[in-house]
Formats: sequence, C-alpha cells, structure tokens
Amino acid sequence: MLSIARGELLQLFRNRLVLVTALILPVAFSAFFISRHETFAQLGSLGYIAALTLFFITAIGLYTTTVTILAARRQNLFLKRLRSTAASDPGILVGLLLPITALTTIQVGVILGVLGAVAGAPKNPLLLVVAVVATIAMMVALGLATAGLTNSPEHAQVTTLPVTLAVLAVASWIGITGTEQLSLLKRLLPGGAATELVLNSWNGGTSAADSLVLLGPIAAWLILSGTLAARLFRWEPRR
Repeated sequence: MLSIARGELLQLFRNRLVLVTALILPVAFSAFFISRHETFAQLGSLGYIAALTLFFITAIGLYTTTVTILAARRQNLFLKRLRSTAASDPGILVGLLLPITALTTIQVGVILGVLGAVAGAPKNPLLLVVAVVATIAMMVALGLATAGLTNSPEHAQVTTLPVTLAVLAVASWIGITGTEQLSLLKRLLPGGAATELVLNSWNGGTSAADSLVLLGPIAAWLILSGTLAARLFRWEPRR
C-alpha cells in the first residue's frame, strides 16, 4: 500500500493538469474568498466562507482528482495489474488515493487556519474537525462512485461536473439562506448536511448534539456512494 502511495505521489507532481486541478485552483479560489471575507460575510456569515472554501478544495481538488486518477489507472491497465497481485482492493484504493487525500487535508487545515486568523476563529473547533473529516470522506466516496462510471481521464471532465456544481451550489444556497426553510430537502442534498455542520461549528449557536445528527445524511451518501463504487472493479475479476 505504501509503495503504491509513494508512486502515486510522484505521478501527482509530474502531471501538470492534475497538479493544477488538485493544488493550484483550490488555493487560488480559497485565497479569493479569504481576501473578500468581509463581502462574503455580509451575504452569509464567516461559516459560509468556511463552507465554500472547504467545498472548493474538496470538490475541485479532491473529488475531481480522485476520479481522474482512478480513470487513468483503469485506462492504462495499471489498476488491473495491481489486482493481479496480493494487494487487497481496499489496500489498492488507499494506496492510490492516500496522497491526494493527505494533500487535501493539509490544504483544508492551512487555509481554514488562515481564515480563522484573518477573520476570527470558529466557535467550536472540534465540531469543525468532525465536519472536515466527514466532508473529505464523503467526497472521496463520491469520487469512487463516479470513477466507476468514467472511462478515461478526458471523460472525467464530463462525469465530475454534475456533482462538483451540485455541492458548490448547495453549499452556497445553504450558506446564504440557512436551513430554517426546506430543512429536510437541504440536508439530504449532496453537501447540504456537511455545509450546515460547518456553519454550526464556525458560527456557533447550535448544540453539539443537534449538529452531530447531521452526520446521518452524510453517512447515507457514504453508503450510497460505496454501493455505486463497486462498479469500479466489476470489469475484471481478481486473479
């Protein structure tokens, strides 16, 4: 697993397109939001900025890159060769996705730390950690599910667009309007519960127990995505 992860890390820094998508674009968007935090705070709140930043990093960086990596490894038969070894399917996936997941986690930590230093710290940092971990897990799961429907890295530009736009739109919608109206619908949409969890952790005003209930819809998306992700390995049985 670690040898696979080491190889993927090298490939990540050698591929300019993936490097731009995974690292440069999320940082650029996040820097824009932080530099205009007063304007965006007037539209929603500081939690809204944190949620937008989190989803730009995880959607454009982690999710899109996950699908691209898996589609590329599937197309060049590298994934097939890995499955002919003694490595388990979970071990293969962890090895392939560990570098981009680790880089994304570091990005999120640094950028939200900068936002906290510039605009004010979150009211509940521990709850924010839970929200970040849950969001990263959900976006990785969505990436696995989408990769099972993606034939090539070029095709990934099309297949990742609906989810990317959806989670960003939902995060913006909830960040501006809250969840007092259409609460169930907003929480069940992809990224909805995670956005509310970030808002609660940063802005405060909601008990931790009420906020942790929001992990339910996120878990549902994890289960659904895991079921769809099985398509990734259906084309070829293990030897």
